[in-house]
Amino acid sequence: MLSYPFYIVNEVIRMEINRDTLIGEIVQNCPEALPVFQAIGMHCMGCAMASGETVEEACAVHGVDPDAFLEALADYLEQL
Repeated sequence: MLSYPFYIVNEVIRMEINRDTLIGEIVQNCPEALPVFQAIGMHCMGCAMASGETVEEACAVHGVDPDAFLEALADYLEQL
């Protein structure tokens, strides 16, 4: 399973995002990631349904390979 640790906006806060991470956790702890979700059509990041979904479930609903998505997310966050 792919897993990507991130350091968030010059802080020492570390969040591991993987297939099992809940969307709600990402919205709360790493809002910098939202543009990557929106770029593949995941626009309802704050809705009740999305907040309880995992990254893998959200990718399945949107027809996106979760490993490729996690890799793109890691690339994006590393550039911040």
